[in-house]
Amino acid sequence: MGMKYYKLFDQLNRRGIKKTDLLSIISSPTLAKLSDGKTITTDTLCKICAYLDLQPGEIMEYIDERDS
Repeated sequence: MGMKYYKLFDQLNRRGIKKTDLLSIISSPTLAKLSDGKTITTDTLCKICAYLDLQPGEIMEYIDERDS
């Protein structure tokens, strides 16, 4: 089970925003967690949503890997 953040990176690409631009609101280790599909805090999720004016479902997807 896990979260996938490909939607976030797609949104950044569509807006011409680099992943590293997120470093103005999150830490470098947190950005690495996003890239690796690891768990982030709700606070971090809220910061990203506010920064991009999006809802959580627009930047992440839950994947039940047991179904794979």
